[in-house]
Amino acid sequence: MPPVPQPKSEHYDVIVIGGGSGAMGMGRRAASYGAKVALIEMDGRLGGTCVNVGCVPKKLMWHAADTAEAIKSASEYGFGETVPKMESPKFDWNYFAEKRDAYVKRLNGIYDRNLENDKVEYISGYAKLIGNKKVEISLRGEDGEFNAGKHTISADHIAIAVGGRPTIPSEKDIPGASLGIDSDGFFALREQPKRVAVVGAGYIAVELAGVFNTLGSETHLLIRGEKFLRAFDPVLSDTLQEYMAQTGLNVHQKTNVKKVTGTKGGPLTLELDTGKMLEVDCLLWAIGRYANTEGLGLDAEGIKTAKDGSIVVDKYQNTNVPGIYAVGDVIGKALLTPVAIAAGRRLSNRLLGKPEMKDDHLEYENIPTAIFSHPPCGTVGLSEAQAVEKYGKDNVFVYQTRFTNMYFGMLEHKEPTVFKLVVTGKEEKIVGIHIVGVGSDEMIQPLGITVKMGATKKDFDDTVAVHPSSAEELVTIQPSARRNAQV
Repeated sequence: MPPVPQPKSEHYDVIVIGGGSGAMGMGRRAASYGAKVALIEMDGRLGGTCVNVGCVPKKLMWHAADTAEAIKSASEYGFGETVPKMESPKFDWNYFAEKRDAYVKRLNGIYDRNLENDKVEYISGYAKLIGNKKVEISLRGEDGEFNAGKHTISADHIAIAVGGRPTIPSEKDIPGASLGIDSDGFFALREQPKRVAVVGAGYIAVELAGVFNTLGSETHLLIRGEKFLRAFDPVLSDTLQEYMAQTGLNVHQKTNVKKVTGTKGGPLTLELDTGKMLEVDCLLWAIGRYANTEGLGLDAEGIKTAKDGSIVVDKYQNTNVPGIYAVGDVIGKALLTPVAIAAGRRLSNRLLGKPEMKDDHLEYENIPTAIFSHPPCGTVGLSEAQAVEKYGKDNVFVYQTRFTNMYFGMLEHKEPTVFKLVVTGKEEKIVGIHIVGVGSDEMIQPLGITVKMGATKKDFDDTVAVHPSSAEELVTIQPSARRNAQV
């Protein structure tokens, strides 16, 4: 549905500020309990980062890159010219980007209809807290500006779910930094850059560098330390960094950009602190994200924030101000779409649901996560180091196996698969699972359930394997693969 031209009421049961994953989860669940809900989104389209410039278009780009890899393997599976090997057709970046964006637009429409079906009042405008649980809305005009009038509404409950945005260094810190793009800008590209530098060591940097590299761009990944994905178990970074380097990705360790020269959208020269110069056609910053809390009026309500601008909440998503809550990326914790949705739904359950839901809240532990690298990764629970910190080195053990997926058995090109189980205690309770390889992104979902339920290594051993599959290795890891924690 199109947004309403102006609020239909002056007071609501629930006001949700934001239109992304957490906001939709909170607003729609609240409406299902019969609450009068207003949802305010400033972007002009629903879905937030995930749908518009995050998970969804990123996964589509990953699928395109994955298809490119499959095409390269086709000859060895008997398709096309086998001697010499069939050449891969050129990837039409612009065609795919337009098709991808059309898909995203369809999703925006589905989000619109979901709100309409759930009787959530969708208001397009800029929301600002003005105190006493009141919100001032500057309505969005047809020209996209917030010039269509102001209205003030109030509510019993206000949920802040405005998300975050990517960071780019300031010109003061790195002259010419603004000549680059961020992860949002990646989805605005209509031509594939021949040479690209991605700066960052987190999963977004690794994912986008992997897409560029796999689709044929000369790709440089610049990281400050020795390894990327430092926030995860080392088995992920160790396996990926070794393998991706073999695929042509240039990883520049202990490297920082000092200065950027050139023209926006044109060739750029990066001056590095290693003394080297790097010429690229595109510079992409993937160095972190921060909460969209500027201009939100948090001071008017006295809402506490952390140093990075994120909103401080307790385990129930409560801010320090009664009746005002925050969910999703704006709290600066577990920046994942399913986390925001789950937190938003549980918050509505607690506030408006049945009596047995009065303690409903999200546990921010054992959250399964997929990294859409090449190959993909999956992780849930504690890393080896985290397990040692929690349980003590003498109480932590690791089972680890590395092998070649059958798909690559007949290929010259061998992609690794690595499974790692982190266990603790005499009962060998599984407290962490970290996997790399084809299908890891799909496997980690049910594996997350096993960790959440407190499964043990014996539970895995007692499960009959599915053969032939990679996943069977999880339940057939031999006792000889066991070792003491090494952290």
